[in-house]
Amino acid sequence: MRQHRAFLLVAATALAPALLLPTPAFADPSSAPATATTVAVSSETPVDEMTEDELRAAITAILEAEATGRGVTEAATRALNGTVDDMRTFLTTGYPAAQAEDDLVRLFRMLGPARQNGDKRVTQEITELLDRNDPAEIREWLETGYPLAQAEDDLVRLFRMLGPARQNGDKRVTQEITELLD
Repeated sequence: MRQHRAFLLVAATALAPALLLPTPAFADPSSAPATATTVAVSSETPVDEMTEDELRAAITAILEAEATGRGVTEAATRALNGTVDDMRTFLTTGYPAAQAEDDLVRLFRMLGPARQNGDKRVTQEITELLDRNDPAEIREWLETGYPLAQAEDDLVRLFRMLGPARQNGDKRVTQEITELLD
Protein backbone atom coordinates (compact mmCIF):
# COMPACT_ATOMS: atom_id res chain seq x y z
CA MET A 1 0.00 0.00 0.00
CA ARG A 2 1.43 3.36 -0.98
CA GLN A 3 2.19 5.70 1.87
CA HIS A 4 -0.41 8.34 1.02
CA ARG A 5 -3.17 5.73 0.84
CA ALA A 6 -2.17 4.42 4.26
CA PHE A 7 -2.32 7.97 5.57
CA LEU A 8 -5.78 8.47 4.07
CA LEU A 9 -7.03 5.25 5.67
CA VAL A 10 -5.71 6.32 9.08
CA ALA A 11 -7.16 9.81 8.68
CA ALA A 12 -10.53 8.46 7.55
CA THR A 13 -10.68 6.10 10.50
CA ALA A 14 -9.78 8.86 12.94
CA LEU A 15 -12.25 11.37 11.47
CA ALA A 16 -15.20 9.04 10.98
CA PRO A 17 -16.88 9.71 14.36
CA ALA A 18 -16.77 13.47 13.79
CA LEU A 19 -18.30 13.01 10.37
CA LEU A 20 -21.27 11.06 11.56
CA LEU A 21 -22.40 12.81 14.71
CA PRO A 22 -25.59 14.85 14.31
CA THR A 23 -23.79 17.89 15.77
CA PRO A 24 -21.53 20.01 13.55
CA ALA A 25 -18.49 18.07 12.47
CA PHE A 26 -14.96 19.35 12.80
CA ALA A 27 -13.91 17.83 9.49
CA ASP A 28 -15.28 17.89 5.98
CA PRO A 29 -17.06 14.58 5.29
CA SER A 30 -15.95 14.71 1.69
CA SER A 31 -12.31 14.52 2.76
CA ALA A 32 -12.52 10.82 3.51
CA PRO A 33 -14.62 8.30 1.64
CA ALA A 34 -17.00 6.37 3.85
CA THR A 35 -16.62 2.61 3.86
CA ALA A 36 -18.12 -0.13 5.97
CA THR A 37 -14.96 -0.27 8.06
CA THR A 38 -14.42 3.48 8.46
CA VAL A 39 -17.95 4.77 8.98
CA ALA A 40 -18.89 4.63 12.61
CA VAL A 41 -20.57 6.70 15.26
CA SER A 42 -19.17 7.63 18.63
CA SER A 43 -19.95 4.14 19.86
CA GLU A 44 -17.88 2.73 16.97
CA THR A 45 -20.94 1.02 15.53
CA PRO A 46 -20.26 -0.49 12.10
CA VAL A 47 -22.62 0.61 9.32
CA ASP A 48 -24.18 -2.85 9.21
CA GLU A 49 -25.18 -2.54 12.87
CA MET A 50 -26.37 1.09 12.88
CA THR A 51 -29.97 1.87 13.76
CA GLU A 52 -32.15 3.74 11.31
CA ASP A 53 -31.71 6.95 13.34
CA GLU A 54 -27.91 6.58 13.31
CA LEU A 55 -27.96 6.01 9.55
CA ARG A 56 -30.14 9.09 9.01
CA ALA A 57 -27.86 11.17 11.23
CA ALA A 58 -24.77 10.03 9.33
CA ILE A 59 -26.29 10.86 5.95
CA THR A 60 -27.63 14.18 7.21
CA ALA A 61 -24.13 15.12 8.41
CA ILE A 62 -22.81 14.40 4.91
CA LEU A 63 -25.56 16.54 3.35
CA GLU A 64 -24.79 19.46 5.67
CA ALA A 65 -21.15 19.60 4.66
CA GLU A 66 -20.18 22.65 2.62
CA ALA A 67 -18.30 20.67 -0.02
CA THR A 68 -21.19 18.34 -0.83
CA GLY A 69 -21.69 18.27 -4.59
CA ARG A 70 -24.70 17.48 -6.70
CA GLY A 71 -23.92 13.76 -7.06
CA VAL A 72 -23.53 13.24 -3.31
CA THR A 73 -26.63 15.32 -2.58
CA GLU A 74 -28.79 13.37 -5.02
CA ALA A 75 -27.51 9.97 -3.85
CA ALA A 76 -27.92 10.90 -0.18
CA THR A 77 -31.44 12.18 -0.75
CA ARG A 78 -32.41 8.98 -2.56
CA ALA A 79 -30.96 6.96 0.32
CA LEU A 80 -32.86 8.96 2.94
CA ASN A 81 -36.09 8.45 1.00
CA GLY A 82 -35.40 4.74 0.66
CA THR A 83 -35.11 1.79 2.99
CA VAL A 84 -32.61 1.13 5.76
CA ASP A 85 -30.69 -1.06 3.33
CA ASP A 86 -30.57 1.84 0.86
CA MET A 87 -29.03 4.04 3.56
CA ARG A 88 -26.46 1.37 4.43
CA THR A 89 -25.59 0.91 0.77
CA PHE A 90 -25.15 4.67 0.38
CA LEU A 91 -22.76 4.88 3.32
CA THR A 92 -20.68 1.89 2.27
CA THR A 93 -20.50 2.24 -1.52
CA GLY A 94 -22.80 4.99 -2.78
CA TYR A 95 -21.15 7.88 -0.97
CA PRO A 96 -17.59 7.13 -2.15
CA ALA A 97 -18.83 6.63 -5.73
CA ALA A 98 -20.88 9.84 -5.71
CA GLN A 99 -17.98 11.78 -4.13
CA ALA A 100 -15.62 10.48 -6.83
CA GLU A 101 -18.08 11.63 -9.50
CA ASP A 102 -18.37 15.08 -7.89
CA ASP A 103 -14.58 15.34 -7.69
CA LEU A 104 -14.25 14.57 -11.42
CA VAL A 105 -16.80 17.26 -12.23
CA ARG A 106 -14.86 19.68 -10.05
CA LEU A 107 -11.62 18.85 -11.89
CA PHE A 108 -13.20 19.48 -15.29
CA ARG A 109 -14.65 22.78 -14.06
CA MET A 110 -11.21 23.83 -12.86
CA LEU A 111 -9.44 22.76 -16.06
CA GLY A 112 -11.12 25.25 -18.40
CA PRO A 113 -10.24 28.40 -16.45
CA ALA A 114 -6.76 27.04 -15.72
CA ARG A 115 -6.14 26.65 -19.46
CA GLN A 116 -7.57 30.10 -20.19
CA ASN A 117 -5.35 31.70 -17.54
CA GLY A 118 -2.25 29.84 -18.67
CA ASP A 119 -1.93 28.02 -15.33
CA LYS A 120 0.50 25.37 -16.56
CA ARG A 121 1.06 23.56 -13.27
CA VAL A 122 -2.65 23.27 -12.47
CA THR A 123 -3.44 22.18 -16.03
CA GLN A 124 -0.66 19.58 -16.02
CA GLU A 125 -1.63 18.13 -12.65
CA ILE A 126 -5.35 17.95 -13.51
CA THR A 127 -4.55 16.24 -16.80
CA GLU A 128 -2.36 13.68 -15.04
CA LEU A 129 -5.04 13.06 -12.39
CA LEU A 130 -7.66 12.50 -15.07
CA ASP A 131 -5.36 10.04 -16.84
CA ARG A 132 -4.83 8.01 -13.65
CA ASN A 133 -8.45 8.39 -12.44
CA ASP A 134 -7.69 7.37 -8.84
CA PRO A 135 -10.51 8.75 -6.62
CA ALA A 136 -8.35 8.84 -3.46
CA GLU A 137 -5.54 10.65 -5.26
CA ILE A 138 -7.99 13.13 -6.80
CA ARG A 139 -9.58 13.85 -3.40
CA GLU A 140 -6.16 14.38 -1.82
CA TRP A 141 -5.08 16.71 -4.63
CA LEU A 142 -8.25 18.79 -4.36
CA GLU A 143 -7.64 19.23 -0.64
CA THR A 144 -3.89 19.87 -0.64
CA GLY A 145 -2.35 19.72 -4.12
CA TYR A 146 -4.54 22.27 -5.87
CA PRO A 147 -3.71 25.18 -3.56
CA LEU A 148 0.01 24.45 -3.98
CA ALA A 149 -0.19 24.17 -7.77
CA GLN A 150 -2.27 27.35 -8.03
CA ALA A 151 0.18 29.21 -5.77
CA GLU A 152 3.04 28.20 -8.06
CA ASP A 153 1.13 29.40 -11.13
CA ASP A 154 0.31 32.66 -9.35
CA LEU A 155 4.00 33.21 -8.56
CA VAL A 156 4.90 32.69 -12.21
CA ARG A 157 2.22 35.22 -13.18
CA LEU A 158 3.63 37.76 -10.70
CA PHE A 159 7.17 37.35 -12.03
CA ARG A 160 5.88 37.78 -15.60
CA MET A 161 4.20 41.02 -14.56
CA LEU A 162 7.24 42.28 -12.67
CA GLY A 163 9.63 42.36 -15.65
CA PRO A 164 7.52 44.65 -17.87
CA ALA A 165 6.57 46.80 -14.87
CA ARG A 166 10.25 47.43 -14.14
CA GLN A 167 10.98 48.14 -17.82
CA ASN A 168 8.11 50.62 -18.03
CA GLY A 169 9.06 52.31 -14.77
CA ASP A 170 5.78 51.39 -13.08
CA LYS A 171 7.00 52.00 -9.53
CA ARG A 172 3.70 51.29 -7.80
CA VAL A 173 3.16 47.97 -9.61
CA THR A 174 6.79 46.98 -9.02
CA GLN A 175 6.52 47.87 -5.32
CA GLU A 176 3.28 45.93 -4.78
CA ILE A 177 4.51 42.83 -6.61
CA THR A 178 7.78 42.93 -4.68
CA GLU A 179 5.82 43.17 -1.41
CA LEU A 180 3.66 40.22 -2.43
CA LEU A 181 6.72 38.18 -3.28
CA ASP A 182 8.36 39.07 0.05
